[in-house]
Amino acid sequence: MGRHSVQNLTVNRLCNKQVITAVNGSFPGPTIRVREGDTLIVHVYNKSPYNLTIHWHGVFQKLSGWADGPNMITQCPIRPGSKYTYKFRVIEQEGTLWWHAHVSFLRATVYGALIIRPREGHSYPFPKPYREVPILLGEWWNANVVDVQSQALATGAVPNLSNAFTINGRPGDLYPICSRNQIYKLKVEQGKTYLLRIINAALNNQLFYKIANHKLTVVALDASYTTPYVTDMVVAAPGQTIDVLLTADQPVGSYYMAARPYASAAGAPFDNTTTRGILVYDGAPSSATPLMPVLPAFNDTPTAHKFYSNIIGLVNGPHWVPVPLKVDYNMFVTIGLALDVCPANTTCQGPLATKFSASMNNESFVLPIKLSMLQAFFSKVGGVYTTDFPAYPPVQFDYTNASINNNLPLLFAPKGTKVTKLKFNTTVELVFQNTAIIGIENHPMHLHGYNFHVLAQGFGNYNPAVDRKKFNFINPQIRNTIAVPVGGWAVIRFQANNPGVWIMHCHLDVHLPWGLATVFVVENGPTPTTTLPPPPADLPQC
Repeated sequence: MGRHSVQNLTVNRLCNKQVITAVNGSFPGPTIRVREGDTLIVHVYNKSPYNLTIHWHGVFQKLSGWADGPNMITQCPIRPGSKYTYKFRVIEQEGTLWWHAHVSFLRATVYGALIIRPREGHSYPFPKPYREVPILLGEWWNANVVDVQSQALATGAVPNLSNAFTINGRPGDLYPICSRNQIYKLKVEQGKTYLLRIINAALNNQLFYKIANHKLTVVALDASYTTPYVTDMVVAAPGQTIDVLLTADQPVGSYYMAARPYASAAGAPFDNTTTRGILVYDGAPSSATPLMPVLPAFNDTPTAHKFYSNIIGLVNGPHWVPVPLKVDYNMFVTIGLALDVCPANTTCQGPLATKFSASMNNESFVLPIKLSMLQAFFSKVGGVYTTDFPAYPPVQFDYTNASINNNLPLLFAPKGTKVTKLKFNTTVELVFQNTAIIGIENHPMHLHGYNFHVLAQGFGNYNPAVDRKKFNFINPQIRNTIAVPVGGWAVIRFQANNPGVWIMHCHLDVHLPWGLATVFVVENGPTPTTTLPPPPADLPQC
């Protein structure tokens, strides 16, 4: 149980004083530690000047829809001066998850780690580490992030780039000289093994992360155990978490850890800076110059894809779930950018008087404004959404061929609030297909309310005659966020056994308000234990 107060905080970063929105006076926010089987109760008091919600990034108890948190999906926002209590029991999950503000650039500063340890008397499926260390990779603006987002939406342009990346809220010593003391330091003892709980909390950048001269052993992704995978580098998309074992097996000294973007969109601007911290061995002289790791190139797609695709699940490990073999509902969903016509009398500038948009199957998602979708579902209120989201794109085309940018009808996606309605326990197989409309990019797709099996992923247009032979039904990754390869595809499968309303969206936050999202409405099951309960008494009202 805990109290989270969201309010203004003044911090010094990059030689500037900046007022940010933060939780409990800390940036990043507090780490929450629970055990599998615990009931988590968090009272959120909004003392900030902004409407906000908190999303608990992962799968907890079934029937937890009222605690999921996305704005206008499962609840109306918590208004300034108001509060809301999130409550759920943590079951069938261990590892690293996190919490953050949702559907708002406030996520840049309103976030923190959520660590789920095995229940009392149980153990990890790997040697017990000497210590556990959250590593939160973030993104920083020398500006009010709400203003950054508002300006971009008003003009139809890409938001201003961030000024820095951070490790545990600190940019490190590659930034202006006054940042040299704003560097994260991790002290280790030679011979000891540490469990690093890595979270990519950046808004719009996938990140490579590496520690000079040290190997990392991946043991979990998105709080699902994996077969141990040894690497010298990890890459994480926004929203993803990676648990790695680090053994301090090098000579006593100091070693930089560093993170910088994996930028998959050719020609698109991005923050090309590097954040770094220091791994310091006990007994290392203070005068020691840390060694710097050699990071992959910003556009090193082969290295990123090798990491994303080579890891496999830990069969028969704690909470392992076999792949459901019978599919009830098939979907083929194109994901990518689009354009939208600028409203009259706006400052929007762009080609053909347009602004940027995004779509799935040529439908660009719009949040409702009068009532949350879960409230509409529970109370059977019409007019909030429609249940006609297409399971296939309206037009088949050469999805990853860049020449289709010249096809104007494909550039524009209609706006709407369309969902897919599923009966309880429906098994869904979904093919994500990247498109080259506007440009190709690796899109991290996050599904609320469920984990899913990643059956396969690759480049180019998905070809079932060839690519279905690549499906892994034995030991695939289990994730809640999949980085769909740039100019490529990925296939996931999940069982809709959690009634409620669950958004699926790109975790590049610039793309979410543009419409790269859709929603699954999952009907109740046949028993009280498979039926969504009534909303809590303090549920925020619109």
